[in-house]
Amino acid sequence: MRLAPRRRFLALYLPYWATDFLKRADPTLKDVPLVLYERIKGGLRLAAIEPQLMKEGLRIGQNLADARAIWPNLTVLEIDRAGLTAAFESFADWHSNASPLVSILSDSAPFGDLVLDITGVSHLFGGERQMLRMVLSRLRDLGYAVSGAVAPTIGAAWAVSHFARSQVVEDADLAAVLDALPVAALRLPETQVSTFLQMGLNTIGQVRHRSRKQLKARFGSALLRIDQAFGDIEERMAPRLPAVEHHVEKRLAEPISLLDDVLMLTRDLAVQLSSLLEAQGLGAQTFHLFLYRVDHKVMTLSLNAARVTRNPHHISDLFRHRAQRLEEENYDPGFGIDMVRLAASSVEGLEAVQTGAFSVDNGLEDIDRLNDRLSSRLGSTAVLQTELIASHLPERAARLVPALVNATVQPIAAPRLNRPLRLLPMPERVGITAQVPDGLPALMVWRRETYRLVKGQGPERLGGEWWRHAVRLKLVEPPEPKKPEPGEPPKPPPYIPDLPLLDPRTATRDYFVVEDQEGRRFWVFRQGLYGAGQEIRWFLHGIFP
Repeated sequence: MRLAPRRRFLALYLPYWATDFLKRADPTLKDVPLVLYERIKGGLRLAAIEPQLMKEGLRIGQNLADARAIWPNLTVLEIDRAGLTAAFESFADWHSNASPLVSILSDSAPFGDLVLDITGVSHLFGGERQMLRMVLSRLRDLGYAVSGAVAPTIGAAWAVSHFARSQVVEDADLAAVLDALPVAALRLPETQVSTFLQMGLNTIGQVRHRSRKQLKARFGSALLRIDQAFGDIEERMAPRLPAVEHHVEKRLAEPISLLDDVLMLTRDLAVQLSSLLEAQGLGAQTFHLFLYRVDHKVMTLSLNAARVTRNPHHISDLFRHRAQRLEEENYDPGFGIDMVRLAASSVEGLEAVQTGAFSVDNGLEDIDRLNDRLSSRLGSTAVLQTELIASHLPERAARLVPALVNATVQPIAAPRLNRPLRLLPMPERVGITAQVPDGLPALMVWRRETYRLVKGQGPERLGGEWWRHAVRLKLVEPPEPKKPEPGEPPKPPPYIPDLPLLDPRTATRDYFVVEDQEGRRFWVFRQGLYGAGQEIRWFLHGIFP
């Protein structure tokens, strides 16, 4: 029984990616025999070679000295696997100009294998055969050795691209094509492949028609790969770029490089995207801009709006404000941009609203748009707003969160309490003199200055939250750390106030509102209880306007 509907996948196999990429990146290596080596157990072994050198007797894993004896004028470089992996990831993202769903298959190597989900996309290129021919031709024109295949499953497309000629496999021909391929086409470990060969099982068909009970104990993973390749079990891909269902794009006959031209094109695409969403009664809160360069690289820019929208002017303004920051940082069009795609995600229903003559504008939409503009220009963590928390302790009752994130959070109703507008990040120790121990404060010493208190109100007693014992207070939620780009130094973490741990045993407070002789009003509290054997301390927590 088939669990997933039939889809269509295009797999690309670049067996000499490492040397092809370096030759393209460095023109001085174009016409020289190139090999890459790595250090394994103290020895120098070949890690990547060119196809013509394999005909001369060179092979992966060979000792570098033996390779030099066969081919004395070799150009030798040490392999940078991390750099090649990062470059291949950027190379994979560039292929999203053919399909928005692109993934790297790293079963056999971290670079060299790509898979594209082309379900519902191939008609844009004239069909699957024309699309496969186009993708292979442009890669070969760039200097890459490549083979590819289109099939109804990821496993089948990978197997055919590695072990057969480039072709389109139809659903009806899937079993016949796969059965003729060697067992190595199942993406199995070398030990399992060797065991199959020792048993005389050389092809996928021989393994598939063997009794499963005999193979299940030793080759469970092999049976899983067979079921995935034939579509009996769904194999899901992990797209590198955000998966979007609603997008519009523009392919350019001549590349552009100026940022103003990109923004002008983005404005036109925003109008098209707005019409697309309106026709389906939808709006979006997240928008993505993909800029495809002619040197097989892609730049991505994602933005969030404070509320669901499909207003084309608002969408284009978001990218225009962010572009001012992007231009100062790392905008690099390379040799030009030949395709621009604008996509929407976080899609929700948004019905058309007709404003009436008696409608009231409360200004909330204008505030959201202001937050959008500031966040686009300054960054999402630069525009914060207060979010109330269900806690009666003043320093826990509110925190600062990004305005765009908080736009979708339901606020907690604030209690009507007499609280100061300015609350200190941490209560500051003060000296208080009262006429009687439990009476109103009469004199306060704060930061070496004396304040004579003439009025007072209180106390208001707040007890400690016993269920939060030894929890550190948070004024600002720390952001998630981001992995630095290759070659980029790690950024220092942002400043987070180091507030103390909560101890409910000493957290009972009596708050007073006091006023000095010049009319300044303060919010002070007494920590500790008289007659309980506790140390009595006074703190200043806030200042009234």
